[in-house]
Amino acid sequence: MNKTLIASIILILGALSVIIFTSSDVSSYGTFGQAELTGERMKVVGQLSKDKDMIYDPVEDPNQFTFYMKDNEGREEKVVLLQAKPQDFELSEQLVLTGNMQEDTFIASDMLMKCPSKYNDEEIYIRSESGVK
Repeated sequence: MNKTLIASIILILGALSVIIFTSSDVSSYGTFGQAELTGERMKVVGQLSKDKDMIYDPVEDPNQFTFYMKDNEGREEKVVLLQAKPQDFELSEQLVLTGNMQEDTFIASDMLMKCPSKYNDEEIYIRSESGVK
């Protein structure tokens, strides 16, 4: 067989395996209610409930962070993130959690945070008041 044909077949098989591997982790977007009904892995978008307790003890378990979040329908649930607490977590504007409901708790394996832009007018104003440039 021709070397370019063999290389092409290997390249195509490699691309197919990457597509199959990445498509296995595709989760749909939903709410806590939908995650509870389906019991399936789902992405839930919401905002941190800043008035509720956040529990992170790196000595006891560095890969478990507990907090509360309200989804886009206003339903508030306890969340256990199976990762360390992210830096500047309290400043996040929006969270996207990937996980599933187990009883009355959302167990999240992944999280994306939308944080305020450092170019936001209000943030620039606060920085200029403190004398930091």
